[in-house]
Amino acid sequence: MPCITPHNASMTRNLDLDLIRTFVTVADSGSMTIAANRLHMTQGAVSQQVKRLEDVLDCLLFVRKTRKLELSRQGEQFLVKARQLMRLNDEIWADMTGQSLSGSLRVGVPYDLVTPLAPAMKAFADAHPQVEISLVCDASPKLREALNSGHVDVSLIEYVAGDAEGEVIRTEPLVWVAGCGSDAWQKRPLPLSMVDERCAFRPVVLGALADEGIAWRTVFESGNIEATASTVRAGLAITAWLVSTVPADLETLAPHAVGLPALPPFAICLQLPKSVQPAALEFARCVRESMSSEAAFPVTRLRPRSGPRSRPRSGTA
Repeated sequence: MPCITPHNASMTRNLDLDLIRTFVTVADSGSMTIAANRLHMTQGAVSQQVKRLEDVLDCLLFVRKTRKLELSRQGEQFLVKARQLMRLNDEIWADMTGQSLSGSLRVGVPYDLVTPLAPAMKAFADAHPQVEISLVCDASPKLREALNSGHVDVSLIEYVAGDAEGEVIRTEPLVWVAGCGSDAWQKRPLPLSMVDERCAFRPVVLGALADEGIAWRTVFESGNIEATASTVRAGLAITAWLVSTVPADLETLAPHAVGLPALPPFAICLQLPKSVQPAALEFARCVRESMSSEAAFPVTRLRPRSGPRSRPRSGTA
């Protein structure tokens, strides 16, 4: 290999990996704003970094249109090599340091999955203490928006099993839940307590009741799952939860025994953005190991209720 001399030193060029990572993030998201959220930067800083990379490479990487950003032909060609370079950089860093992960990680999780997610969070935090984890709790539809807009780096999202998107961690029944000894399930209109009006379960529950002509009314809606559980414990209402998330002091109702419609199973899905930071990939691995095991996420048995079966009455609240 020839030595670098004043004559051939100009042949040596070094690419700025920060600029390349910004370029890949913008390419994956198709938006300077979304990329800025994912990179924890301002939109102006992202735009400047892309411009600097274009100046270094002496070509346009993006075609800027009125409402969207598209890769140019040179940008499409460069993106393939840029991804390879970023993967190699991250692998080398991990191999050489032995403790490669640092920075922040924003994790999206539905309210009802915070407790089941705890073992995965602990395993990740113990293995990577330099990563600062923050939870973003919201309904699944809002978490999808947060992931797409770059406000979270990885998220668990609940879908009706037949409509699942992303990596399915597990699938389980959605069940009716009542307080022990409560007769709220017999009342009409049926008193319901839901965690959030945007909850992924809500349209499914209401649709099932409408199909059976069962009248219902909302007793309580809140973003706090404990507040919802309290109304159920008090016998004021029933609710619908994934079977594994039902607290031990509440009862699951067998639909055929109480005259309520059966509910479809739901899939717990793991979703990552197109441009994934290494910490998010490692967190996803912890989630798979923790939440996909039956022992870590036990299933509660359905318990039939005794008492007269109520005849459904048509109408909605």
